[in-house]
Amino acid sequence: MAETGFVIDRVSFAYGEKQALDDLRLAIVPGRFYGLVGPNGCGKSTLLDLLMANRRPAAGRIEYNGRCLRQYGRRELARQLALVPQEFTIHFAFTVLEVVLMGRHPYLPRFGAATGDDLAIAHQAMAAIGIGDFADRYVTELSGGEKQRVVVARALAQETPVLMLDEATSNLDVGHTMEIFNVARQRVRERGETVIAVVHNLDLAAAYCDELIFLKEGRVAACGPTRETLTPAVIEEVFGVASRVSHDDFSNALQVSFRYGG
Repeated sequence: MAETGFVIDRVSFAYGEKQALDDLRLAIVPGRFYGLVGPNGCGKSTLLDLLMANRRPAAGRIEYNGRCLRQYGRRELARQLALVPQEFTIHFAFTVLEVVLMGRHPYLPRFGAATGDDLAIAHQAMAAIGIGDFADRYVTELSGGEKQRVVVARALAQETPVLMLDEATSNLDVGHTMEIFNVARQRVRERGETVIAVVHNLDLAAAYCDELIFLKEGRVAACGPTRETLTPAVIEEVFGVASRVSHDDFSNALQVSFRYGG
């Protein structure tokens, strides 16, 4: 079956009486880096939860590669989709290598142990984001930013065609943020994978994303190539602030400027 990505058809979802997503219609095709952008509470994380099949739409339908998402088994889906969640807590003293190897579970037989190939993939994932020397450290002894990088490595080790990042770099400095986004973009360019990332920093979105999906109050406010959608008009509609968008020669990307102060 040819990979066709996601088709999101008239999807709605609510938390009790609070409408999180309303009549959402989107197509997410393989081999692109998507940025999910919008104010707090606009439905970005909810959309990722629905795409991961962690929640079911109240209305509408989500297809992945031509099949309804709910038709996939959990193990089958775990070989297709990986998520770096917004929050991650481990209270047990697992080593970093043990946590990263959790990304290999969808490929292991029941009660089976990790193989040499699994270990190699885990070490490659750690090395890719600069935590190759963390293998024997306990996750309970790491800083918040270090734990976040471990969770990213676990998702990379899962080796899925789709990687979702839910504010995956919120606790990281600019160097480690770029390191992770560079790896994600490399997988898109070289492997044809799909990355869907919740991004609050518009300059970061401009530098890395092929397409932007702007959400506002649970609806799509704008969607399309970054250079077509990242405009002062869209930013004012979605965030309610005035801005200037220009090309920056140093970064070779669009850059957003705001007027600060009163």
